[in-house]
Amino acid sequence: MPRTSAKRLSLRAACIAVAAFTTVAVTAGVAWAAYTDNMYPTQYLTVGCFSVSGPHQSGFCQTDNKDLTYYMDSGGSNKLEAGDRSVVNNVMNNIYEPTDLSVTYDSSPSFSGSAETDIVFEESSSGLSSSVDGYTFCNNAATTLKCDQQYIRIRGGGHYGQGLVCHETGHAVGLTHGDDASPRKSRTDEKLGCMETPVSNDEGLQANNIENINATY
Repeated sequence: MPRTSAKRLSLRAACIAVAAFTTVAVTAGVAWAAYTDNMYPTQYLTVGCFSVSGPHQSGFCQTDNKDLTYYMDSGGSNKLEAGDRSVVNNVMNNIYEPTDLSVTYDSSPSFSGSAETDIVFEESSSGLSSSVDGYTFCNNAATTLKCDQQYIRIRGGGHYGQGLVCHETGHAVGLTHGDDASPRKSRTDEKLGCMETPVSNDEGLQANNIENINATY
């Protein structure tokens, strides 16, 4: 057996220590993804982001950047009532703002140009099938991945609950259902938080959703 100097042994030990540390660091950094990736696109959801005119038309998107602006319709037939506005503000400020998204209310919304308000909340059942209480759709796609402006349409009559608002906002930033995640999960998996279906009124984001958002934005 060749003789190994003390210097070479020391160098080899240092390399082993660095390799061991690197393995631990990488494992810790992607531990969340070992459960599931439910941020669009996934291997099971690749439809592309398209501009559409209403609910139930093709397309799925991320929002266009980490600066997430939102507006609540304040006039006409799609106006949100005071209680509904309170629910939306709570979800945006206390559930999504603590992520790496920077969330602000846009009191002077823009509906055209290159800096449109990212999410517009409406209270309406127009275009919603009888089995659906809320839907998110892209009004102006920026790319085949990202949308410049999305609409969240939720029925009135008490349907503006925390869980549903959190769920539809999740779609607006790119979060998918469990059966579109990779690896696939049940739609009722509780680790999906407010992205499970059906969603309960008190649901918020769970750790897996937050990790997906932060890794993306």
